[in-house]
Amino acid sequence: MPSAASRVTVEIDPPIAHLRLDRAPKRNALDDATVAELKAFFTAPPDVRAVVLDGAGDHFCAGLDLAEHVARTARDVTAHSRGWHAAFDAIQFGPFPVVAVIRGAAVGGGFELAAAAHVRVAERSAFFGLPEGQRGIFLGGGGSVRITRLIGTSRVLEMMLTGRRYSAVDAERIGAVHYVVDDGAGLAFGMQLARAIAGNAAHSNYAIMQALPRIAEMTPAEGLFAEAMTASLMATEDESRERIAAFLGGKR
Repeated sequence: MPSAASRVTVEIDPPIAHLRLDRAPKRNALDDATVAELKAFFTAPPDVRAVVLDGAGDHFCAGLDLAEHVARTARDVTAHSRGWHAAFDAIQFGPFPVVAVIRGAAVGGGFELAAAAHVRVAERSAFFGLPEGQRGIFLGGGGSVRITRLIGTSRVLEMMLTGRRYSAVDAERIGAVHYVVDDGAGLAFGMQLARAIAGNAAHSNYAIMQALPRIAEMTPAEGLFAEAMTASLMATEDESRERIAAFLGGKR
């Protein structure tokens, strides 16, 4: 059970872990303690096959807790940003796939957190924004890398300059989320997706998460070689042979 001071609650129903940001009065804004708890979970994970991540209350995450940010020096801000990078890298390149379920605000650092997940489900109440330009700050949680790869540099630039917010439907249209569901239906749908993902071969899930984003950053020749090597490693696993034999035998 989480302590009274915990910012992230964890419920495990094998093979799924449900992580919930638990600062509803703050719209689940990310303070240092919350980011540290996220990193701790993903760097010392339980024995599960997939994770569902959402936020308590009406919002996924309102981003950086600015109350902690006002008195920091340039060196402090650099260290803070690198700490977020380490935590979000632990999510994106961790041991299992993560499904983010988004309702209400996913702005600033909340959008950056969602971008570190592998599958994103948005309820119709969800909205996405990058208000850093209006706050006099800049992306610091990996958004200039991850979000630009989702929706393009030009659109991120426009969002930051103008403060424009995108609805759930528009977020799906531009590639920020994969699914849009009715309000209140997100968690059940996210759990359904997570259980389907958990049914895959664990080594295949791991290769998809680890290899695919790296191959995307390679030259075509490098990517094709890395693809071939990854394919050879996956296909020769005993579980792969068993699954292929079952498929050929008519068992899906």
